Amino acid sequence: MLEIGERPWGKYYVLEDEPHFKVKRIEVNPGQRLSYQFHHKRQEQWTVISGEVTVILNDEKKVLQYGESLSIPRGAKHRLMNLTTKPAAIIEVQTGTYFGEDDIVRLEDDYDRK
Repeated sequence: MLEIGERPWGKYYVLEDEPHFKVKRIEVNPGQRLSYQFHHKRQEQWTVISGEVTVILNDEKKVLQYGESLSIPRGAKHRLMNLTTKPAAIIEVQTGTYFGEDDIVRLEDDYDRK
């Protein structure tokens, strides 16, 4: 494990961090959601590895089950949510030119982060 990040919505684990890609395991606690956000320098691919997640992608709602995937284009507004009573997890593969946490532009956030 390269890094573990505790967040109000759950936890993430950085599994790979290379110059041209980054891989994370993201665990979202029941009833929690990440900020509605976008990125200038990366796109993401999400694959559900446990539970069920709801995704808002450019204001369109999608429900994903175990094994299903979704591409998040660079600049697309998106949010990951766990609206169930059980934990959920995804694998996130980031590709692009920069993968720092400061490339998160938050549009809405339940936890008042900037």
